[in-house]
Amino acid sequence: MTNKSRGTAITKVERPVPPDQLIERIVQKSLLSCSPGTSILDAARSMAEGRCSSIVVIDNGRPVGIWTEHDALAVDLTDPTAFAQPIATVMSHPIKTIAAGTTVGDAGMRFKLEGVRHFVVVDEAGEATGIVSQSDVILRHGVEHFLVLRNVRSAINRPMVTIAADASLKDAVAQLHSARADAAVVLGDDATDPGIITERDIIRLIASHKAIPATVGQIASRPLVTVREDDSLLGARNLLEEKGIRHIAVTDKADVLIGLLSFSDILATLQYEYVHRLDEALRERDAALLRSRKDLSLARKVIEASLDGIMIIDANNRIEFANPAFTHMTGYTPEEIIGQNPSILKSGRHDDAFYQHMYEILAKQDYWQGEIWNRRKNGEIFPEWLTINVIRDEDGDVSQYAAIFSDITERKKTEERIKNLAYFDVLTALPNRRLFTDRLQIAIANAHRHGHLMAIMFLDLDLFKRINDSLGHGIGDQVLIETAARLGHCLREGDTVARLGGDEFTILLPEIEHVEDAAKLAERLIAHVKQPFLIDEHELYVTTSIGIAVYPDDGESVETLIKNADTAMYRAKDLGRNSYQLYTPAMNARSFERLTMEASLRHAVTRGEFRLAYQVKVDMTTGRMSGVEALVRWHHPEMGLVSPADFIPLAEDMGVISDIGEWVLREACKQCKHWHDLGLPPVRIAVNVSAIQFRETKVPEVVARALRDTGLSPHFLELELTESVLMQRVDEVVVVLKELRAMGIRISIDDFGTGYSSLSYLKRMPIDALKVDRSFVNDIFGDDDQATDEGAEIVSTIINLAHNLKLKAIAEGVETAAQAAFLHSKGCDEVQGFLISRPVSGEDLISLFDRNLLPEAQT
Repeated sequence: MTNKSRGTAITKVERPVPPDQLIERIVQKSLLSCSPGTSILDAARSMAEGRCSSIVVIDNGRPVGIWTEHDALAVDLTDPTAFAQPIATVMSHPIKTIAAGTTVGDAGMRFKLEGVRHFVVVDEAGEATGIVSQSDVILRHGVEHFLVLRNVRSAINRPMVTIAADASLKDAVAQLHSARADAAVVLGDDATDPGIITERDIIRLIASHKAIPATVGQIASRPLVTVREDDSLLGARNLLEEKGIRHIAVTDKADVLIGLLSFSDILATLQYEYVHRLDEALRERDAALLRSRKDLSLARKVIEASLDGIMIIDANNRIEFANPAFTHMTGYTPEEIIGQNPSILKSGRHDDAFYQHMYEILAKQDYWQGEIWNRRKNGEIFPEWLTINVIRDEDGDVSQYAAIFSDITERKKTEERIKNLAYFDVLTALPNRRLFTDRLQIAIANAHRHGHLMAIMFLDLDLFKRINDSLGHGIGDQVLIETAARLGHCLREGDTVARLGGDEFTILLPEIEHVEDAAKLAERLIAHVKQPFLIDEHELYVTTSIGIAVYPDDGESVETLIKNADTAMYRAKDLGRNSYQLYTPAMNARSFERLTMEASLRHAVTRGEFRLAYQVKVDMTTGRMSGVEALVRWHHPEMGLVSPADFIPLAEDMGVISDIGEWVLREACKQCKHWHDLGLPPVRIAVNVSAIQFRETKVPEVVARALRDTGLSPHFLELELTESVLMQRVDEVVVVLKELRAMGIRISIDDFGTGYSSLSYLKRMPIDALKVDRSFVNDIFGDDDQATDEGAEIVSTIINLAHNLKLKAIAEGVETAAQAAFLHSKGCDEVQGFLISRPVSGEDLISLFDRNLLPEAQT
């Protein structure tokens, strides 16, 4: 198809009429004819012998008239000389002709409109080539599908002519002529049955040239052939053809004659049907044209309003149409793009094989759909979803291609985001657990195939939770992002670092030569991570614990390697953190022990396996007991006494620390009230509250319930909180501490100096004391029992800070007299530690009341 301008005219092409619809198919080629001078008698004899209903009068080779059976009714049968008249004197003229190229349907309409039963068929030169009659149309037109659906009654449209059997033939002919009928029923009497007289009977009478019968009954045809009114027209037509007659009588259900049926009647019915159908067809055509115009208008509106780009390409691969969305997406206006080859849009990202495959699919399926990259007018390439449909003409040749496309740039971006969410960590952009597992599976297969070693590492940031709790998750997230970057800088190309969640990272080394290679990398990772982090004016120090598992020695499956690396990492934590451990089978025993401990810990409270031990606090001025700290101990029925350093972190991880803490608080209050009831000097009982318990429970309600249940006065209860508690959600913490203070509860800060306290926060907090951490007390003196500048200075600074804030200073972990003396010299208010007393039971503590518990040198 070539490109057409808008002004090109469109010429309507007339479609040829199929040959089987022309009258040439049914015309009688043998034309019965005579000259103008032929007598009526001879003409009648020719018609009778040929069983024809008409004879054409030919003069000089051209038809000039026709004499039919109906015309014979005008002959005076009583005048013997009438039969000798030339045919030219009685013929019908001018003759009715019809072109050989006329359709059968149009011929039927002309029979009806012109009231004739014969047409002479002429060619383009006007020469007669045959004759066609109503009978030919009915018998040879293929109208069976119409006739079978209609009954005889529907074709009887005129009254039946009846003639008495004793009527004269002259009168009978006159009656037929006046009624313009071609047949009449001759009534019967007691002696004879009804019969029929037709125009053909008159022709045969003339042709016989015998004496004219006295009555019509003498020449009537008998018996009278009949059909029922409810019989089908097809059955009646077949009976007419079978009997070689042109009329048949019709009876009703009571066998009473009600009419005559002829080929003319059948043709009239067909003509009515034809007109009716033609009218319907014309109405349908008009409606279709209206719908078509509306559809075209609607289609154009839809195409122009479509958000999808649409272009039409002709068979010569030239663009001939583009809609507004095409212009919007590509930047090309219709004036710029029409007439161009679609290759103007090529992005260069697809090779010739891609386009060759596209056209092969189009040739086979007339349809192609897929993703393709194209180029806008400004040079930008973009992805689109393209659908191409082949449009073929009536001969099956390609006339056009319709291309519909949409810009899928945003969809591609969304897909990429979804892919990142599925396979990458949102915070650090590192691979997540799913992608790491996939890569590990591939690495295992590769190592197995090539027989080399590979390793994975599990990394966990030590005490990272303190950063989140004290400085907030925003700072914690920055630490994780920086950690991810540091880990990535240590790896080779092809290695993978992933974040599994929280502060856990994994590293995949898909190929190593020696186990030592993994160990050396672990040392490098530890060194990089422990460098200070400078985040929002905070200088933070973080360490990491690493577990290493090597394929195939430590496992041959994804699950086994991950589990063993995780086990090795926990072993590194158990051994002091900031280190790495290579997996050994013995670690599984430790891991099993941890699992066993978890199962038991969940039921330890209900089983009554916890006990409290109490450690004395001593007033440095009087040397006497100033308070007691309650310390929880777990007596496992099988494992024996379990260290708090083992089960407290586990309880926090499992989420049962709050239940244990509430039990400790109630038991400590009960024990303190018991001492008071015994008349012992009143002392305060101190109970530790973990950061998780403080966050998960309503501490004032828990405390109030414990005091109410035990009857202990609030003034004898002290709560010890870590710095991490104070640094999380500061405003909320202040409200809770003020509520506790209003109840009369004393508040102290435990392990002070090990966290990230801010002086501005401390000034806002309603607290009563700072407890110097045992690690600082231990650093006061070196191995030679000489005071160290750094250690002593830190302790002195904390004591001075407490006093400047009008707070008590309490030192814990005091184990030597020298430490006690130093603390006394610096003005420390209270001390506790093994120098005074180890943690003891409530009953054993009774002996320590009301006595000097400090060495005499300090009192």
